[in-house]
Amino acid sequence: MEATPLLRVRQELGLTKQQAIRKLKRSAEDLGQPLFVTDESINRQMRYWEQGSRIVPEQYHAPFCAAYGRSPAELGFTPIESSDYAETSAEIDDRLRFSEVDSSLVELFESQTQNFRLLDRRLGAERLFSQTSSHVHQIEEMLKYAVPGDERDLLAAALAEASALSGWQALDMRNVQDAWRMHELAKTGARESDNPSILAHVTAQQAYVLLDSERPSEALSLVQRARSKDINRVHPRMRSWLAAAEGEMRAATGDYAGTHKALDEAERLLPKEPGDSDPELPFLALNSTHLARWRGHCLARLGADEAVNDLNSALGDLAGGDFRRAEAGMRVDLALALKARGEEDEARKHAKRAEELAGNTGSARQRARIEKLQN
Repeated sequence: MEATPLLRVRQELGLTKQQAIRKLKRSAEDLGQPLFVTDESINRQMRYWEQGSRIVPEQYHAPFCAAYGRSPAELGFTPIESSDYAETSAEIDDRLRFSEVDSSLVELFESQTQNFRLLDRRLGAERLFSQTSSHVHQIEEMLKYAVPGDERDLLAAALAEASALSGWQALDMRNVQDAWRMHELAKTGARESDNPSILAHVTAQQAYVLLDSERPSEALSLVQRARSKDINRVHPRMRSWLAAAEGEMRAATGDYAGTHKALDEAERLLPKEPGDSDPELPFLALNSTHLARWRGHCLARLGADEAVNDLNSALGDLAGGDFRRAEAGMRVDLALALKARGEEDEARKHAKRAEELAGNTGSARQRARIEKLQN
């Protein structure tokens, strides 16, 4: 029987099957699509793939091409015809087998998301977006074929968190289309997970896409909708965050009294225990310092003189830490408030530092705010 293209290329390269598997897994990691399967499992599947008795799943195409240095056509990766029922059934069997989910796998995905989250705070979206997008795609593909059960619900929650991070990064790059799309995916995952805190978070965060698109009234409506859904099951720290988000949307509409009311509510709802996070909300960091920054940002939007005190207080706690993009945004707010008070020299100093931070993190969103401030 004639050798398949996949087998023929491996033989041309002089690779043993184990060497090929190592190259395949390494290429997948380099592409940001790590394969969470054992060598034994891949070895078994490669026997079928190289015999031609089963179709190579699409998620392996790019890693194989990178590992072997060949095009999809050279490796025999051709579109599946609708008539190829047997091969398609075999592929579904493969996907179901490769999509077996347990709690340890979900923890690996969530750990990877958290690492991207921490890197994002320091390096910015521009350097990480392609990696986080691939990470989201990997979870999404697993979820498509995961069987119903508690583990699938956990995987759906992991997809929601990862998609929301990727969507926020897209927004930071002013990529509105991808930002909206990723948040839609995040909401889909959150709904399936039946986690009201995650659903409220990703829904309200999507409002910032509307806000940056100069649609503050619609952004406010979306946050209010997020706050109205199953609110009694939402974690207290998340309820505080949601109230502050509503305050920001109200500030964007020019509602001075409504802004103050929402921000005061956020302070009341914030848990009194020390710390800024909870195990149930790994994606959320919120404490009194963050709320002071948020209040300052809202008041700066409203042109209120008192914004300077809140921002200076929050900046002292945040400056020089890992939240570089947040610091850039805060300094833009401070420059705006100082400029309104006629303190031009101080305003320029903070604007310059904000510009440096925005350059370091590649934040197109903050650069746009700085340009608007300087004009």
